[in-house]
Amino acid sequence: MLLTYFRGAWLAGDSGAPAAHIRIEYKGDVDLVTEADRRSEELIVGRIRERWPGHGILGEEGTRTQPGSEYQWYVDPLDGTTNFAHGYPVFCVSLGLARSGELISGAIYDPTRDELFAAEKGAGAWLNGNRIVVSPVKALAESLLGTGFPSKKRHNNPNIHFYQHLTLRSHGVRRAGSAALDLACVACGRYDGFWEFNLNPWDTSAGVVLVREAGGMVSDFSGGEFDIASHEVCASNGRIHPELLREFARVFAGTDLEPLPKAGA
Repeated sequence: MLLTYFRGAWLAGDSGAPAAHIRIEYKGDVDLVTEADRRSEELIVGRIRERWPGHGILGEEGTRTQPGSEYQWYVDPLDGTTNFAHGYPVFCVSLGLARSGELISGAIYDPTRDELFAAEKGAGAWLNGNRIVVSPVKALAESLLGTGFPSKKRHNNPNIHFYQHLTLRSHGVRRAGSAALDLACVACGRYDGFWEFNLNPWDTSAGVVLVREAGGMVSDFSGGEFDIASHEVCASNGRIHPELLREFARVFAGTDLEPLPKAGA
């Protein structure tokens, strides 16, 4: 049903854009929410409650149930809402599951490419039934990275400095607009690394399991253990992780920063 809904919403539009009947609203000044976000969450939450009535659920669009449960679901019903609303085909559904605070399973579905990423602790990571592993790249200079920026208060977010710094020290940095898919890209080797500030549990839970089970590494920006509540994530194939962390430390310290070039230089 979820696949049918998103495909219908997408294909009914003109020139690849979502259908005109998909209502767009705002959460705050610039954060978008669509009818698709809410319908997707309602469907997912309904299925979880039907199958596992005692499980807790934390959803981006407001679902909060059984917070003290042993099992906790993190639901992002439409990660990449701004992309979806503008007709840019990079968005997904992301579901993560924790047991007693430990992430144990995750699934990310990209309906525009019909790609289903899935992982379970100790059982590996998979894309459409095929085993996936992180990339073999060993040097940051040879890496393709991903990152993201917040929808609001971009001027108060330090990531533009990291973006500039790492763009000059890698093959490039991509900003696609879906943190969950960015983490999936690390897991399957399309990216060699990814970082972002101010993320929420529903953004990261599934992707973190994917990266770990694909042989990669996830930490905070200082190299400490990833915490689902920390709002920051650094993921990589593991091979470039020490280099990434060293560059993060340089940016935080304000050393080795490149001056902004003059326009037209």
